[in-house]
Amino acid sequence: MSDYNISAIGHIQSPYKQKFAIPRQPRLVPEAKAKLIFSPDFNREEFVRGIDEFTHVWLLFRFHETADKGYSAMVRPPRLGGNERKGVFATRATFRPNAIGMSAVKLDGIEYKNGQLSLLLAGIDLLDGTPIIDIKPYLPYSDSMPDASAGFADTRAQTQMTVEFAPHVLQFISQQTHYPDLLAFITNVLKQDPRPAYKKQKDSEQSYGMTLYDFNIRWSVNAQHNVVNTIEKV
Repeated sequence: MSDYNISAIGHIQSPYKQKFAIPRQPRLVPEAKAKLIFSPDFNREEFVRGIDEFTHVWLLFRFHETADKGYSAMVRPPRLGGNERKGVFATRATFRPNAIGMSAVKLDGIEYKNGQLSLLLAGIDLLDGTPIIDIKPYLPYSDSMPDASAGFADTRAQTQMTVEFAPHVLQFISQQTHYPDLLAFITNVLKQDPRPAYKKQKDSEQSYGMTLYDFNIRWSVNAQHNVVNTIEKV
């Protein structure tokens, strides 16, 4: 095998501060806003001239949190409840030989502020700090294949999860004018049911926590119902 040196062209500034609760595919949570911050060598408008003609882009990135853990030939996709093995190349698992991932996300615009070039993105499914190694425009006529089939992942995963917020949590969220979509964002993240597969089989009440943007959020799950009990600034 040949070795190649690849340098990041930038990194993602994401609301997801930990791997837990990140949607397993892009665009499942449209309210997940992010920025692609370009590295100094690529911090020039010439690199993105014309990109605003496209509504979506492909991001190629590195699974930087798991890259040093190596790879496995066989993995257990969460979509199958973690109970069945598939070949790593038949999945989008993170433990890959080159630790490279890809996401098609919505492009909301270009920002140039205080000398820093950024892309404004939505529907992101990437951890804060994720290194981006390339960007390509999404081409509907070529990239969209309506007649394609996708085996065990052929349909969008659905849950019956419902979400309720304690009154004081709703009041707190209503005061966060910098995050107008915060309520919908938290709701849609929880509707994805981010729990590990083995936890979903338990009937007893479970408690969890996550960090979104600069908020610590705690909630409980009982059967298919989530109750957000606390939210506070980090």
